[in-house]
Amino acid sequence: MTRKPPAEDPGDARLRVGPPKEYAAGIPAVTSSLRHAGEQMGARRSLLTLLRVNQKEGFDCPGCAWPEPEHRHRAEFCENGAKAVAEEATVRRVTPGFFAEHTLEDLLPRSDYWLGQQGRLTHPMYRPAGSDRYRPISWDDAFAVIARELAALDHPDQAAFYTSGRASNEAAFLYQLFVRGFGTNNLPDCSNMCHESSGSALTETIGIGKGSVRLEDLYEADLILVVGQNPGTNHPRMLSALEKAKQRGARVIAVNPLPEAGLLRFKNPQRPSGIVGGGTRLADQFLQIRLGGDQALFQAFNRMLLEAEDEAPGTCLDTAFIDRYTHGFQEFAEHARKASWDEILQATGLPEEEIRAAFRQVLAAEKIVVCWAMGLTQHKHSVPTIRDVVNFLLLRGNLGRPGAGLCPVRGHSNVQGDRTMGIYEKPDGAFLDRLGAEFAFTPPRHHGHDAVETIRAMRDGDVRVFVALGGNFVAAAPDTDLTEQALRNCRLTVQISTKLNRSHVIAGEQALILPCLGRTEADLRPSGPQLVTVEDSMGMVHLSQGRLAPASEHLLSEVAIICRMARAALGDAGPQVPWEDFESDYDRIRDRIERVIPGFEDFNTRVRQPGGFALPHPPRDERRFTTATGLANFTVNLLDRPHVPPGRLLLQTLRSHDQYNTTIYGLDDRYRGIHQGRRVLFLHPDDLAERGLTEGDLVDIVSEYEDGVERRAPAFRVVPYPTPRGCCAAYFPETNVLVPLDSTAAISNTPTSKSIVVRLEPASADA
Repeated sequence: MTRKPPAEDPGDARLRVGPPKEYAAGIPAVTSSLRHAGEQMGARRSLLTLLRVNQKEGFDCPGCAWPEPEHRHRAEFCENGAKAVAEEATVRRVTPGFFAEHTLEDLLPRSDYWLGQQGRLTHPMYRPAGSDRYRPISWDDAFAVIARELAALDHPDQAAFYTSGRASNEAAFLYQLFVRGFGTNNLPDCSNMCHESSGSALTETIGIGKGSVRLEDLYEADLILVVGQNPGTNHPRMLSALEKAKQRGARVIAVNPLPEAGLLRFKNPQRPSGIVGGGTRLADQFLQIRLGGDQALFQAFNRMLLEAEDEAPGTCLDTAFIDRYTHGFQEFAEHARKASWDEILQATGLPEEEIRAAFRQVLAAEKIVVCWAMGLTQHKHSVPTIRDVVNFLLLRGNLGRPGAGLCPVRGHSNVQGDRTMGIYEKPDGAFLDRLGAEFAFTPPRHHGHDAVETIRAMRDGDVRVFVALGGNFVAAAPDTDLTEQALRNCRLTVQISTKLNRSHVIAGEQALILPCLGRTEADLRPSGPQLVTVEDSMGMVHLSQGRLAPASEHLLSEVAIICRMARAALGDAGPQVPWEDFESDYDRIRDRIERVIPGFEDFNTRVRQPGGFALPHPPRDERRFTTATGLANFTVNLLDRPHVPPGRLLLQTLRSHDQYNTTIYGLDDRYRGIHQGRRVLFLHPDDLAERGLTEGDLVDIVSEYEDGVERRAPAFRVVPYPTPRGCCAAYFPETNVLVPLDSTAAISNTPTSKSIVVRLEPASADA
C-alpha cells in the first residue's frame, strides 16, 4: 500500500527548516493567533468572537478539553484555540456551486489542508450511486435516504455510528439513544483511537475510566510528571496551570522522546513577564526516553520505592492507605522487586543516574500528579504501562487527596462527555437498564464494534451504512488505504460536519453531507436560544452558547439533525421518545439525562451556576473504588517494550503546531523549526549518518508488520533532530498509512501509532 503525496501541496516545495524553539508562547503566539483569526474572520468578527471563548457566558472552545480556571482571563484562549475558533467562524463558504465545479475525482488528490481551507459547508449535499459529484438535497429527502438504507439492512448491526469529541452532551445522549433504539451498539468513537487505553487501565484499577484530579490539584502538587505529552501544542492552556504550580513550589519532570519547547520554558502572553521577560522554566528535569520505554521507567520507580521502604520502614510507603484501600499489594511487590535494571536501561535508553535523580525528586514529594496523553496510550503495552502508573501512585497514597492523582489529559473538547453520555460500544448493563426504563424499550445488550472493528466490518461487507457525527474518520483512522477502501464498500456514508474534509471525498456508493451549526453560532429555536453543555478533561460540566449568526440559513444543529434522522428512521417503532420536543427545547433533554446518568441530578439548575458543576468521582471524593474487589487494585504487569530489528527505526506519529487532531490550520511547526511543509521525518543525526543520508534528502518510509503487507509513505524530507537513537517522528495523518489495522494495544484495541517499525528507502521515482 502506497500513500502518494497530494498533487497540490504548496508547502513541500517551499519547505524551510530552522532550529527548534527553546520556549513556547510569547509574542509569536499572539501574532500567530491574530493572523489566523484575521485571515479567517476579519478584525471585528475576531474581536467579538475570541473574547467569548471559554467565558462563563460564552462558548466552549472547539479545540482541546483543558478545564477553565475559576478566575478567568479576559482572553481565556491559547494560540491553537484561536485557530480552532477561526476555522469554525471563518467567512469562507463551500456552497453547492463548489460541488458543481468539483467532481470527487478533482477533490481526491487535494490535501487535508486545502480541503479545510475552503470554508464552511452551507447546504445538505447528496451523491447518488454512480454519480461523480455531490448535488444539493432537501433535509427531508436526505433523512428519507438514511431511513431507506437503514431499513434495507438485514439487521441493525450492519450500520455503524461514529462520534467525534466535538458533539455536545445533549447531541451525544440523543445519538446513542437513537442508535440503541435502532437496535445496535455499534458506536465507535474517537476515544477508541486515543485514550481508550487509559479508560481500560483505570476502570480495572480504580473503578472509573476518568482521571482523578481537578485543576486545583495541580496547583497544590509537590511534583508533576508530564509523560508522553506535548502540552505546548496539544493543550497549550495547560502551560499556564504548570506555571502557576511552579510559582507555588511544585517541581516538574518531563518524560518524552522529543524535547518539546512547551515543557522547557513558557512565556505566558497573558503576563507582562511573558512578553518582555524570559518566561518560566517549567521542566526541572527532562528525561528523553525511548519510544515505549515509559513502563520500564515506572517499574524502576516502583522497585526503588519498595527498596527505600525496606531501608527505612514507615518513611516511604503509605502503608495505612495500602492496607485500608488497596488489593493485591503483596503479589505486586513481589513482582516489582524483580524488575531488571538491565532491561529498564535498555527499554528507556536513559542513564541510570538520570533515573535515580528523578527518583530523588519523587522521594522528596508528598503529593504527586502524573499527567499523560497519547505517548502512553498508543503502544501495544499501553494498558500495562498505565496500570504501572497507577501502582506508582498507590504506593504513597497519591489518590483521593488534594494535590495528587491521575491526570490523563483528554484531547478534543467533550470527548470525555460523549463517553459519559453513553457513546460506547460496550455499554454497562446498569446504564442500559436505566435507559430502557426511561424510554420504554429494550436496548441491545451485545457489544458493538469499536473503531478498528468497524473498519474491518466495512472492509468485509458486514457494515453497509456508516454515519459520522463530526470528525474526519478517514484521516483519524489507521491503515489509510484499507480504511478508504472499507468506506467505499459501504452502501451509504453520512457525514455530519461543519467543514469539508477527506471523509467527504472518500465516500460510499451513496454519500450525504449534512452541515451543522458550530459551537460559535447561535442555536435559535421557536422556544428561544438553546444552550448545550460539555464536560472537560477533569469532569467539570458547563454551558456553551454561541452568538454568531449561522454560516447559512440551511444549517441545522446536531440535536435537530439527530432528532429528525431518528424520526425518519424509527417512525413509531423503537423507544418512546419525544423527538420533536427535544429538538425544540434542550432543557427537556437535560431533564431526561439526569434521570438516566448518575451525577446529573438537578442538571438544568446546577449547570446554570457560574462555572457549572463537578461530576462525582468516587476515588477522588471518597476514596471509594467500584472495582471487582471493591478496592484500588495493584496489578502485576510483565515488562514490555517495542523490539526493533537491526537497521530499522521506531516511528511515532504526532501533530504539528499548526494542527489540532486531523484539522490542519497551516503548514508551519515553528516550535520544531519547520516552515511551509509537513512531509518531514525527524531523526537523530547519527541515524542519518549511519544510513548515508544528509539533511533534506527525500526518503520513502516503509512500515514492517507481520502480515507482510508493504505500507509506504513516500517523499519525506529527513530533518536532523534531537530524538533518541533509533527513534523517529513524522506528522499524521500523512503517516497513518503506515499503521497496520491489526497492530493495536492489548485490551483497549487502540492503534499503535507511537511504535511503528519502519525502514527508510530512497524516494520512489514517481513520488
